Amino acid sequence: MIKETAKAQRAAERSRNAAIREQERHLRLQRQYERENERAIRQSIREQKAYEKEQKVLYIEGRKEETNDYNEEILYRLNEFKTIISETLGVDDKISFESLYKKDEYPAYVEPHVKRLPANSIPERESFFAGVTMEAPLIEKITGLGKKARLRSIEAAENTYNYALRNYESAEMRKNELIKENETFLNSARAEYDEAKRLYLEEIASHNSFIDDFKSSYFDKDKEAIEAYNTLILERSNYSDIFPQTFNLFYLEESKELLIEYELPNVTAVPKNKEYKYTQSRDEIKGVPFKPKELNEIYSILVASIALRTLHELFEADHGNHLDSVVFNGVVFTVDLSTGLDIRPCILTIQTKKDEFTKFDLARVDILACVKGLKAQLSPSVTELTPVKPIVDLVMYDKRFVNERDMISTLDARTNLLEMDPFDFEHLVCNLFSKIGLESKLTRSSRDGGVDVIAFDPRPVFGGKYVIQAKRYKNTVEVAAVRDLYGTMMNENASKGILVTTSTYGPDARSFAKDKPIELIDGRVLLHMLEEQGIHAKIQL
Repeated sequence: MIKETAKAQRAAERSRNAAIREQERHLRLQRQYERENERAIRQSIREQKAYEKEQKVLYIEGRKEETNDYNEEILYRLNEFKTIISETLGVDDKISFESLYKKDEYPAYVEPHVKRLPANSIPERESFFAGVTMEAPLIEKITGLGKKARLRSIEAAENTYNYALRNYESAEMRKNELIKENETFLNSARAEYDEAKRLYLEEIASHNSFIDDFKSSYFDKDKEAIEAYNTLILERSNYSDIFPQTFNLFYLEESKELLIEYELPNVTAVPKNKEYKYTQSRDEIKGVPFKPKELNEIYSILVASIALRTLHELFEADHGNHLDSVVFNGVVFTVDLSTGLDIRPCILTIQTKKDEFTKFDLARVDILACVKGLKAQLSPSVTELTPVKPIVDLVMYDKRFVNERDMISTLDARTNLLEMDPFDFEHLVCNLFSKIGLESKLTRSSRDGGVDVIAFDPRPVFGGKYVIQAKRYKNTVEVAAVRDLYGTMMNENASKGILVTTSTYGPDARSFAKDKPIELIDGRVLLHMLEEQGIHAKIQL
């Protein structure tokens, strides 16, 4: 009994010790798990911080790259402006009339695929009777045995042959039908090809005939052909999409002068910022704008470059030597924010002669110095689109060039200014300026000292004394007449001189007047001014 009790006590002790050890093991595992979990959490935090740090670095690099992209775009645009002239200097701007001809040959005829014909073979009679005894053998002749069987085999072979022959004949009929269908299809295809080729060759011949006429008219000094040729020149000039490349032009045959009204890109074509900077502390990309003076200079160089490039291309491409001079008016189509109406201020006007301009080395010139040397009128504030007065306003020529055919129905209703008495013409000019608002007085023709009309503009600041000369001429007015007017202005102490003629002015005359207080009114402008006052007239040789 005591022995059993001791044994039970030892067992209980072992059980308690085992439970204690199990509890201690469990606590050790718990502590191990907690340590590992804590290490995992710390590692996760470290990894998260490293990830966030890496992402922040990548984000900052991305923002810096974005800033660099903005700056590269600015540099690209500004470099594009700088190469406006250099790009055309390496190009021969002449248009070869030979290149305008269409020379492509029409593709050779390729016969289309047709339906395949069946390969019908005529049945051979012998093949159907092979193995068939046609002659009665001796035994059959003697006894008659086998005759019926032999005749049946002959009949069967004959039937089989006839059936095959009928099938062959049917197949041949179908084959002949296919042959006819194929012939019809091929004939139709060939006819379509021949007609398409005929139309193509007619179009080629018509186009090339037009080019022949165009070339002949151009070298024969036809006004419309010269305008069309120069239109092609300007349309082929390679600019980027920010340049409108819209223009109007008019050719003055008498003076061999080309007038151009050219749409310039708006100031918004120039980047408003000179660079972008990234501030990391504020995570901000901010532009550094051009100063007004810098922006004005960049835009001035841009519009001046377009003008010089246009002049260069026109003069270089002058195959027929039709251009003695060119007048370039650079306009900007925009909206007047005070009225909401469309406006087209002229911000650059240049007149130059070919023999003068072609001596320039445009690869080495200072752009603004060059246009100033040409006595161009450039807006003092191009960014604000402050207008300048065009040397020749193309608006005066638009829709007022009426050839004699267009005027036949109204000839009797209009006065021909060239048939007027010279004194009556001076009266007309005097009355015209009176209607416009000037206080005009006609001078005595015998003692006027070269002055036909003295006019006074009563407006303060803008007003003053004007001397006006009227020239009822048929031929081009040369520079001597303009010089005389300028001398008269000096003698009369006048603030402005106006020369009015029924003809046109030569390039030298316009060149002399463009930087002086002299206004040249030619026949077309005179007719326009008269029409605005309700006076209908014509100038007809």
